Amino acid sequence: MNEKPKMTMSIIGEDGSIDEVEVVIAFEFKDTNREYVVYTKNEKDANGNVTVYVSHVDRSGETPKLYSIDDEDEWNRVKDVLRKLSKKD
Repeated sequence: MNEKPKMTMSIIGEDGSIDEVEVVIAFEFKDTNREYVVYTKNEKDANGNVTVYVSHVDRSGETPKLYSIDDEDEWNRVKDVLRKLSKKD
């Protein structure tokens, strides 16, 4: 079985701390040109499920920045993508 190599990225927190995280998937909505990344620190919740995080990627500056998704309509679109991806397995 061929296993895909894990893709990682470094996230620098507001306090200067650095987290190495595993990228689950990145995607873009072509109609809005907004890019998103789904990543994990491989933490598990009380039920044993791996916790994932989703952020909007802003590449307008020298260094890409991650932002939370605050708009409900935008978040619903992202959740639809995640649902479709989870059904592919």
